[in-house]
Amino acid sequence: MNTVKKCSLFLLAALLMAALSLPAYAASTQDTAAAAETSVSETQEEDTTSSKAIAMCVTIAVAAGAGAIAMGLVGSKTVEGISRQPEVESKLRTTLMLSLVFIETAIIYGLLVVILILFVL
Repeated sequence: MNTVKKCSLFLLAALLMAALSLPAYAASTQDTAAAAETSVSETQEEDTTSSKAIAMCVTIAVAAGAGAIAMGLVGSKTVEGISRQPEVESKLRTTLMLSLVFIETAIIYGLLVVILILFVL
C-alpha cells in the first residue's frame, strides 16, 4: 500500500509540474525584433499548436497511467480473493473481466478526447 501512495503522489506531483509549466510553453520564444517581423496570426497558430500538443500528451498520459494502476489493483485483488476462497474463482474471474473492460473503456474515452483535440480544436 505504501508503494501505491508513493506512485500516486509522484503522478500528482508530475501533473502539478506540467500544469504549472504550461504558461512557459505557451509563451513565445522569439525575441522582440524577430516577433515584430512575424505576423500575429502565425504566432497565435504556433501557440495553439503547442497548447494542443501539451493537452494531448497530458490527457493520454493521465488516462494510460490511471488505467494501468487501476488494472494492476483489480488484478491483484482478484488473485488475492481467489487465493482466500478458491471456490468462488469463476465469479471473481467474471467480475475481473468486466472490471478490466470498464477500465479499458475509460482509457479509450481518453484516446477519443485526444483525437477530438487534434482534429476539432
